[in-house]
Amino acid sequence: MATNDSVNILNSAYLAVEYIDSFLPDNPLQQPFKNAWNYMLDNYTKFQIATWGSLIVHEVAYFLICVPGFIFQFIPYMQKYKIQQDKPETWEKQWKCFKTLLFNHFCIQLPLICGTYYFTEYFNIPYGWEEMPRWYVLVAQCFGCAVIEDAWHYFLHRLLHHKRIYKYIHKVHHEFVSPFGMQAEYAHPLETLILGAGFFIGIVVFCNHVVLLWAWVICRLMETIDVHSGYDVPLNPLHLVPFYAGARFHDFHHMNFIGNYASTFTWWDRLFGTDSQFIAYQEKEKKKQCITKKKAN
Repeated sequence: MATNDSVNILNSAYLAVEYIDSFLPDNPLQQPFKNAWNYMLDNYTKFQIATWGSLIVHEVAYFLICVPGFIFQFIPYMQKYKIQQDKPETWEKQWKCFKTLLFNHFCIQLPLICGTYYFTEYFNIPYGWEEMPRWYVLVAQCFGCAVIEDAWHYFLHRLLHHKRIYKYIHKVHHEFVSPFGMQAEYAHPLETLILGAGFFIGIVVFCNHVVLLWAWVICRLMETIDVHSGYDVPLNPLHLVPFYAGARFHDFHHMNFIGNYASTFTWWDRLFGTDSQFIAYQEKEKKKQCITKKKAN
């Protein structure tokens, strides 16, 4: 009975969003995107699209999303938004990070990406324009993928912090006490595989078109690069996502090493009390700010 009620609620929500969407103006980018998509289908094989297309989407999205955070370090005005202001980025650290990223991307992730074609063939995932889900369905699917990945990340990430295994795997990622955007995927190869597995669970559950693979890649990169950016910038649109953790939440994890284990949302840490040190730290910082303001007045 409860299952039927849930299905009815979801169907009603879907119909409501579809009704609202019917009143929205046509997207001016839809036709160019359709033309580009059909050109891709006409000129490249499914293997090329699933493999090299996925690699290009990942690499272009990753480094483009990193650009704002990279530029921030050269803008004095943006330094007031840097969370750990006493630990600036250095060229040495960024170069070290970049070299490790290239190894992880092409020697660890690329072989996994090569399996994308066989996944779409095995589950008969369509590529065509007509089968592509509407934008609001993609948004809902990406949110579902994020919820699943967040749960996987919380428990496996917390396990990687166990004192018996931390120094062998996860310690690599924590070489940077003050993170920066490009460092999001800086990790031991085993960690890339262990935590990265959570990315694919949602795909297995929700994927009904190859476009979800790319949409979810972009969403996940936006989130992980943002929380590793080291900057808590106001008017960040990601803060509109319910229960979104954000840069300040994850930055504390790098600074403190304990707590705040989730990747995207705050509910697992709140449920298990692993955000207690972060909450105490925030309250302490607020008191400091109040005292500073009183002295200034």
